[in-house]
Amino acid sequence: MRERTTLANQVEGVQRLESDVADTLELVAMAEAEGDAAMVADATGSLRALAAEAKRRETESLLSGEADANDCYLEINAGAGGTEAQDWAEMLLRMYSRWSEQHGYKITLMESSEGEQAGIKSATLQVSGGQAYGWLKTEAGVHRLVRISPFDAAARRQTSFASVWVYPVVDDSIEIEVNESDLKVDTFRASGAGGQHVNKTESAIRITHVPSGIIVACQTDRSQHRNRATAMNMLKARLYEAELQKREAAAAQTEAAKTDIGWGHQIRSYVLAPYQLVKDLRTGVEKGNPDAVLDGSLDDFMAAALAARVGATRSEASASAQ
Repeated sequence: MRERTTLANQVEGVQRLESDVADTLELVAMAEAEGDAAMVADATGSLRALAAEAKRRETESLLSGEADANDCYLEINAGAGGTEAQDWAEMLLRMYSRWSEQHGYKITLMESSEGEQAGIKSATLQVSGGQAYGWLKTEAGVHRLVRISPFDAAARRQTSFASVWVYPVVDDSIEIEVNESDLKVDTFRASGAGGQHVNKTESAIRITHVPSGIIVACQTDRSQHRNRATAMNMLKARLYEAELQKREAAAAQTEAAKTDIGWGHQIRSYVLAPYQLVKDLRTGVEKGNPDAVLDGSLDDFMAAALAARVGATRSEASASAQ
């Protein structure tokens, strides 16, 4: 049902785009006939915006994976390096929050573990909206930051790592069986600023799925029971993602990238010093404005990674057929 709704929305969006292009071209013709340079400039700007939207919709047509239309969870973990890596993890949390807001997605912070001095050790976001998983799944992997450390009195250059993991929210149409005997459930006090109940009751829940080693946590609610229910949904989503990974050969590279948060496993490098550059190591896409990227300008990276992933899947399917 959700896939049909998404397809209908895509068709409606394309039709609206075609209508907007036709209207804008007519406006340009009228403005040129009347010699109105300001109106021509405005209309030309509108055409550029429509061209960018058309490019995005072209990429969205590649989102045909089994769970691409679903909401998703995005998990961030700081790598080795203490305060530096934890600060970098918090920068990534802000980056994905900004990207989500810019595209009209709803974001909910499911869990966050603060760093000792700054930043975060880990955090999990739920991103809700059409094609959330389809877009964000390309961001899974290790992200590398190179900068002059704000925590080093000697102002030396430091390299930090953090990992990103993305998995789809499982809807009611997908059945995932979990044996209670396979679970280890821990309670702990919720962290972070808040009201009188924060840090006073052990309402937060951490569930470990022993056979797979998957760990999820939730602290969004004062109720331990509601947090447990949410954590179970997160666990089912992780288990479902693990099954999807088995089916998608191209996604195996993403799984391998998560095995070690360090050198040789990164998917993207963000260099703030000595020069300004963000480079995706999978696709070769580069941006010379790291500030814009860290403020959520990720579409070009996602589109290129998605196209490469779909292309690899098709090539492998073709080879198997032969």
